[in-house]
Amino acid sequence: MDFDPVPGHPEQIAPGLRRVLAPNPSPMTFRGTNTYIVGHGAVAVIDPGPNDPAHRAAILGALGPGERVSHILVTHSHVDHSPLARPLARETGAPVLAYGDSAAGRRPDLAALSGLGGGEGVDADFTPDRTLADGAVVTGADWQITALHTPGHMGNHMCFAWRDALFSGDHVMGWASSMVSPPDGDLAAFMASLDRLAARAERTLYPGHGAPVDDGPARIAELTAHRRARRAQVLAALAQGPTTPAALTHAIYTDVAPALLGAAQRNVLAHLIELADENRAAPMAEMAASTRWKAL
Repeated sequence: MDFDPVPGHPEQIAPGLRRVLAPNPSPMTFRGTNTYIVGHGAVAVIDPGPNDPAHRAAILGALGPGERVSHILVTHSHVDHSPLARPLARETGAPVLAYGDSAAGRRPDLAALSGLGGGEGVDADFTPDRTLADGAVVTGADWQITALHTPGHMGNHMCFAWRDALFSGDHVMGWASSMVSPPDGDLAAFMASLDRLAARAERTLYPGHGAPVDDGPARIAELTAHRRARRAQVLAALAQGPTTPAALTHAIYTDVAPALLGAAQRNVLAHLIELADENRAAPMAEMAASTRWKAL
């Protein structure tokens, strides 16, 4: 994919919108985390990213004379999105706004399963100064943002609507599909959030990683179809007999790079939990990452 901005170098990507790429590339973050600066004068920062002093300096260096950060918005509290929020708030005096802490929106029944594993990359210390309810509106001098609770990738995940565009966090990206990793991720909620976004009018998506998505509805439809196809593959494999998430992953994800197989296995586990909720599959012992599953 032709997306290779220079980390730390601010880019004007739309009127009233700047992007600063964090220097944290990886198989899960692509080129790094996109930090967005919305508006002029008193600006909003969306997803400040990892707690990296160089990135903090780059965000502040992207501001013009007389500009200041008035709000810090966080789509969700994974370690590549939220840890810089608190240091940036201390330096600027701006409040941190999000749906809630890292436990907010999480399914209690999954959180109680100690053997499930997961929780990779969670910013456990994250706490916003102000919580945003679904539909809450945040305004600045020349901008207005509407918060949308879109759980699935993580229980506290939000997307932010701005003008005719949507900051989609990790829920919808162009370069890859999202990881849904229980207990923090919930596939049924993820699909419901996709349906909600599909019904909205915004076409342009600004994701947490990768390039802007010009045709958001088409990408959302593609991701929905992709998840449904994976679900069908899981059901077909279970029909052959009891098996584990790891075995299912190797059977289904034949075209995935080895570095991404761990994330793929978390997605498979999320599919199995969704099927268990529908009484179409069941674990054969206490639910854990290595438990064998059977079709019902």
